[in-house]
Amino acid sequence: MKLAVVSAVILVVVFVAWPVSAGGYGHKEEEDDDTKSWFPLDNLLSLNYYDKSCPNFEKIVDTKVREWTKTDPSLGPALLRLLFHDCGVTGCDASVLLDHEGSERRSPASKTLRGFELIDDIKSEMEKACPKLVSCADILAAASRSATYQLGGPYWPNAYGRRDSKNSYARDAEKVPSGRRDITGLLETFQSYGLNVLDLVVLSGAHTIGKAYCGTIQSRLYNFNATHGTDPSIDPKFADYLRRKCRWASETVYLDVETPVVFDNQYYINLQKNMGVLTTDQELVKDPRTAPLVKAFAEQPAQMFRHQFAVSMAKLVNVGVITAEDRTGEIRRVCSKSNSRPY
Repeated sequence: MKLAVVSAVILVVVFVAWPVSAGGYGHKEEEDDDTKSWFPLDNLLSLNYYDKSCPNFEKIVDTKVREWTKTDPSLGPALLRLLFHDCGVTGCDASVLLDHEGSERRSPASKTLRGFELIDDIKSEMEKACPKLVSCADILAAASRSATYQLGGPYWPNAYGRRDSKNSYARDAEKVPSGRRDITGLLETFQSYGLNVLDLVVLSGAHTIGKAYCGTIQSRLYNFNATHGTDPSIDPKFADYLRRKCRWASETVYLDVETPVVFDNQYYINLQKNMGVLTTDQELVKDPRTAPLVKAFAEQPAQMFRHQFAVSMAKLVNVGVITAEDRTGEIRRVCSKSNSRPY
């Protein structure tokens, strides 16, 4: 109980210390908005990077994301997942978008990723408006935020000026945390990104939306730890529900079965009831390093989670970026192809 109270106090402190704008594109910010004062710009990114060179950058992204997600709402969570897989390998450098033999995109770990066509469409439109000026890495960062916001999630300030990676290797895709990792392994991965335990718990909350392929959880349902039984940590009624939904590996199940299309804190409430879909989800309530934070987010108003999610996302999209001073980067003309690589 004391740990839960302490974690709640920590969250309140973070909430106050990290102001985040509540509006998206088209929402006029207050003149005294202080987001620029706290946003980390030591990596040469800038909040107003495209103000003069491509002033309609965010408008183009927002419009395209809205067009595509209106037809297929599942693309919203897919874009957020695509960003996680990009940033979780060699940094937020659009390496996951490169499509050639031996690339991350061709790795088995990436086979369920979606949203590539949407990013390509945005890039095509951007090349008409601002040719050779906007990187695919910046487009992916902006599109994932736009999709999250349009799903009812929070808005966070994005700094721009990323360059695109020229290289992509399938073996690196294995670095992305899977749904079967233990908490220690996840924490080590997040710490290598410069993120912490709070970021781990908060960014896991992205599972408040979206779906998982049943193939990722069948071992939990039918052969947990080679016992030919079900993971005993799953609520029995929930396990029955999952077995009915997941007869085939190719089927999908919502990660938050209670409010699957609402960006709220129900994910954490579900974990408290042993209704986590992925192994890594449920492990968050078992580990003493993460359990108090899960409890705090479950018991606090949903706005607390939404606010902290914005803070953690603003940190994530700065992981391992390539900037203009780094000669290893480029601004691709086509997001799936490097300018310097023969195809």
